Amino acid sequence: MDTSTLASIATFAAYFIVMIAIGIAVYNRTKSLSDFVLGGRKLNSWVAALSANASDFSAWLLLGLPGAIYLSGLGEAWIAVGLGIGFAASWWLVSGRLRVYTERVTDARSGGDSNSLTLSSYLENRFADRSGVLRLVSAVLILLFYLFYVASGLVAMGGVFQQAFGISSAVAIVVGVSIVVLYTFLGGFLAVSLTDVVQAAMMWIALLIVPIAGIVTVFSDPGREAGSFSEVLGGVEGSLGDALAPMVIISGLAWGIGYLGQPHILARFMGIRSAADVRQAGTISVTWAITAMIMAVVLGFTGVVYFEQPLDDPEQVFAQLIQALLNPWVAGLLLAAILAAVMSTADSQLLVGASAVTEDGYRAFLKRDASAHSLVWISRGAVIAIAVLAAVIALSGNNTIMGLVGYAWAGFGAGFGPVILLSLYWRGMNRAAALAGMIGGGATAILWDILDNSGIQLGPIAIEPLGTGLYAMVPAVIVSLIGIFVFQFVGRATPGMEEDFDRVEREFAGPGIAPAGR
Repeated sequence: MDTSTLASIATFAAYFIVMIAIGIAVYNRTKSLSDFVLGGRKLNSWVAALSANASDFSAWLLLGLPGAIYLSGLGEAWIAVGLGIGFAASWWLVSGRLRVYTERVTDARSGGDSNSLTLSSYLENRFADRSGVLRLVSAVLILLFYLFYVASGLVAMGGVFQQAFGISSAVAIVVGVSIVVLYTFLGGFLAVSLTDVVQAAMMWIALLIVPIAGIVTVFSDPGREAGSFSEVLGGVEGSLGDALAPMVIISGLAWGIGYLGQPHILARFMGIRSAADVRQAGTISVTWAITAMIMAVVLGFTGVVYFEQPLDDPEQVFAQLIQALLNPWVAGLLLAAILAAVMSTADSQLLVGASAVTEDGYRAFLKRDASAHSLVWISRGAVIAIAVLAAVIALSGNNTIMGLVGYAWAGFGAGFGPVILLSLYWRGMNRAAALAGMIGGGATAILWDILDNSGIQLGPIAIEPLGTGLYAMVPAVIVSLIGIFVFQFVGRATPGMEEDFDRVEREFAGPGIAPAGR
């Protein structure tokens, strides 16, 4: 066994031990569904901020985004710009109000403060939906899109293990998902949030070290051809002109809208200790996010300059740079940082998916008076089931990290983003509008790639591919907004819904500030 492999094994093992130890340490503190799903709403500003970052900036930040930059150049950087704007907007526009509203909104079924633990239960209570339709539709969308999102992380996990140890991706996926499931199973939201802090620090440090090492190496080697500025900005296969195409810019910026509807990120807003902690948490979180994305873009361009021959798998540019530039022990630690990026999102997504099964399925429709103990164990079982299904998708092959993430990101962003945002600011919004927005946005996100790339054959009628190249987020959000405003005329807000809105506005704004208007 060579030094590089030994170093990778040692650092990976140490990382796994720390993650599992955290899960064991908080096991006895997880006594209710609220503890398992939201950590009892006790996250301080630093933990909430870094947990939001780690649960969001997954494999796409360390593998997908640098790989896209390496392959296609500056055009893919518009994604980072859009995401930076969207992430800041989610903290500014959504976090504080969602934290208050999910705790204070009246329970649609029993009255009194609801303490909504999931987005689905929040939507049911916000729109006084006693039929359960809103809750059911939103829970189905969450489970559907999270299967693909978790699968993207498992694909990345397979790539990291292959790069570090030379083992097959199938074996790597099984090993990796077992570790994630174990500490999520044990400690729930609190374990996930505490491990996220460690993982966020590892990711940021890795993104800082590797580009610096690559740039220093390139400029200290007089025999290395760096290429012209325009060639580097075009990536391996793209061109600088492609980066300025309107469709590229619109599609890249549209990624930012997705932040308004990602359940695993919104769960951090719901779990923060109080609305008063939001400002500091937002500052920490947005600073981390913007600097990390800038470094990821620089890393992609570093790969363009450093590697004289194109890589077979562009999404491994970060891992390849680590192994080419750094001491084996440092390389092992930084490869573990990539694994941290994968795990920090997969664990959060498994937890939100499990809460949809337990809170929005079993408890809402089968046994509302289920004991706290039984709900925790049903959630743990759901974690395992969702992980297994996602692993099946990951093992099916022919999936890229950016492709799977893009599909799920558009589904959540369009299915929930407009509905969540307007529910927090529009006093008169009603149940029919929310349902139309969710179904229209989610369905369009699913169908758009088929319509745009493959077309549809309906018996004798053939619909040719549109071929616009537009990211599904754009048409899906448009359809969602149209659905919301059209179906707003079908129903109306109840007096109780309006009273809730005013009460939440007063609590969020503080004394002496009038509630928002209709």
